[in-house]
Amino acid sequence: MQPGDATPNRALARHLRDLRKRHWPELQQITQKQLAEALGGDKPLSTSVISSWENPINPVAPPAHRLAGYARFFASTRSVETDPARLLEDDELTDEEQEAEHRIAAELQRLRHAEAEETAARGGNPISVLSAGGEIELAPGDRIGGGTWYFGPDAKRIVIVTARLPEHLRANMPYAHKSDPDYVRAYTYTDVDSVIELFGHIRAVNPLAEVRIRTDDRLIGDDYHSHLVLLGGIDFNPITRDLIKQLKPRINQQARLTAEDNGWFEVDGKRYEPVVEVDEETGQRTLVEDVAYFFRGPSPMNVKRTVTLCNGMFGRGTYGAVRALTDRQFRNRNEGYVKQRFGATESFSLLFRVNVFAGETVTPDWTVAHTRLHEWPDTP
Repeated sequence: MQPGDATPNRALARHLRDLRKRHWPELQQITQKQLAEALGGDKPLSTSVISSWENPINPVAPPAHRLAGYARFFASTRSVETDPARLLEDDELTDEEQEAEHRIAAELQRLRHAEAEETAARGGNPISVLSAGGEIELAPGDRIGGGTWYFGPDAKRIVIVTARLPEHLRANMPYAHKSDPDYVRAYTYTDVDSVIELFGHIRAVNPLAEVRIRTDDRLIGDDYHSHLVLLGGIDFNPITRDLIKQLKPRINQQARLTAEDNGWFEVDGKRYEPVVEVDEETGQRTLVEDVAYFFRGPSPMNVKRTVTLCNGMFGRGTYGAVRALTDRQFRNRNEGYVKQRFGATESFSLLFRVNVFAGETVTPDWTVAHTRLHEWPDTP
């Protein structure tokens, strides 16, 4: 870091200046006007905005979407082949340019994230973002960058796989058939809450990646070579069942064979079952505690990509497995436990309890020993 870069905030400003002045030494220096035109599109930015981001003394941190614009702009010299300069469309980028965009974006996000953490550590003001109501400040717990759901700068495609409801269940669902004028595709998913929660979170953490939702019967060849996130257990999701056979984890799952069956997870000869209360008069079954399983490891189809399982005996367990690392109140705490317990281990898993109170799924706290039922690898 140079003498003027006393904080990561200034390091980001310096990097932005270097991109503009030195990224393409074979070309004439890019002006702030060209950059403002390209980033603003139909509504060009003021050059004073660019200047404020590059200010060596008291810089302003650009919003995340502007940093994404920087990455797209400096990914290709074709950005400046027109007058005014412009940002290329997705389908215009070559594979090499896409790689360059991901590298630049990752470095810019790293610097911006470092600035926010350094500011919080010094007890300074939180970073600000623009919302529909104006500028708001983000406390550390509000930010969702990094962590387990960040798949790295080379993550081009992330596929969330959920099961499709069986036909006999869809028959009782409104708007679940394409012939219905008000057809809603999400009504055919088995784990709708988990899909909604995870899709938005993964897109926010990986803004440059393509994030897709696929049902088990709609996967295509390229999907298997992507980062795969599988939602739901072996009862409904055959992709989960087939991948578990390939991954061969130490944990086995017994499917629920009937409506009255609860199923169980088993490891080293010990069973872990959900807790279901049954009303003696009405026969009504109430789930009060589910058992959930979270697994992360290299994909058997593409070792440079990952497979993540969020699995429960019931849908509440699957939702709890998702919420463990997306819930604003618990994600940082649980991420800290994963980092401390598993470090840089490529593959790890947790089997844990998910409590249900008054019908609501309670986010599990992995730092509480009682919550955790089994961890792999066995030793830190």
